[in-house]
Amino acid sequence: MQPDPVFFQDLAIVFLAAVAGGVLARLAGQPLILGYVLGGIAIGPFTPGPIISGSHTFDLFAEIGVILLMFSIGLEFSVKDLMGVKWVALAGGPLGILMAIGLAVVTGSLIGWSMTQSIVIGAVISIASTMVLARMLVDRGELRTKHGRVMIGIALVEDVAVVAMTVLMPALGEFDSGRLLVIGQALAKALLILVPVGYLGTKVIPPIMTHVARTQNQELFLLVTLAISLGTAAVTQMIGLSLALGAFLAGLIISASGYGHETLARLLSLRDAFVALFFVTIGILIDPRVIINNLSLLVTMVGLIVGGMFVIWTAVVRLFGYSWTTAFLAGIGLTQIGEFSFVLVQVAKAAGHIGEEVYNATLAASVITILMNAALVRYVPGWFVQRRLDHTPHE
Repeated sequence: MQPDPVFFQDLAIVFLAAVAGGVLARLAGQPLILGYVLGGIAIGPFTPGPIISGSHTFDLFAEIGVILLMFSIGLEFSVKDLMGVKWVALAGGPLGILMAIGLAVVTGSLIGWSMTQSIVIGAVISIASTMVLARMLVDRGELRTKHGRVMIGIALVEDVAVVAMTVLMPALGEFDSGRLLVIGQALAKALLILVPVGYLGTKVIPPIMTHVARTQNQELFLLVTLAISLGTAAVTQMIGLSLALGAFLAGLIISASGYGHETLARLLSLRDAFVALFFVTIGILIDPRVIINNLSLLVTMVGLIVGGMFVIWTAVVRLFGYSWTTAFLAGIGLTQIGEFSFVLVQVAKAAGHIGEEVYNATLAASVITILMNAALVRYVPGWFVQRRLDHTPHE
């Protein structure tokens, strides 16, 4: 089969954009994510300079980046970590989503949005990017902190909630018992498949990992772990759940087998390469002209995500008995949207509930809030902790 020279040319451009953006971000003392996104904007079809012929292939590479990152997060986590935040995740996650939709409905009634558009925007702004969040926590070494565990727990529940919202979205304004039945069937099917998968993961995977580890063949060990992560992600996607959730579960399974650290050490370089592609791909999608043409809508959405969701998540986490510091840090970390917001807005657009302006504004709001979130996570927590210390009475 003759190789496609255009594909390899595009691949080289994408990696060069990632390298250039990453180097500039490093020199400026900013998170690498920022550089990757700006590198993607630079090679996108809406800005002058080198342009790739098509981004669909790189969307697939980006999906692999999502799987590998969430798999590695699962390797570093444990079931005990998740059980420690189960209530704020299982109850607080849906509560925060409902509050976000309510906030958007109130805002929309004040500025003239239709009820349907308000509900769509509320759903879109309620789903923080697990991918972005996990990357930020890993870079800062905060994955297993109290606020890190709370944020990951909430984000994973949001990922599951996307399934229900995707089913409900086309039927906005015409809810009926049949639609609720579809959701119930989807969730029941998910349980029927995930429970056996979980059982096999705890009983079958550990002996397999032990046997492979005894061969002392690093290549075989890496291939087996990749097969487990990609296979579990594929199973969850088949039942209507997200690839990210399946990859995370696979990481938890291998972590429980006792080979988590060994797997992570072999996976890091491969993971980081594909994660860079993910963020470059986000940048490629952005049309800077959208920021000018739909400025008021974009500003409103960014305000709801950064200001509104900060208040909502801080209040929700505090409601479940966590300290103000943990609630504040969790609220800061969840002030962005990403890949699953894209899914919801695409479904709403296909159903005719929103126009191009909301779709494009969502893409732009995603990039802007990711960049703002990087700055907030970098600078605000230190300022907040210092203020708390300054106002603590000294003995």
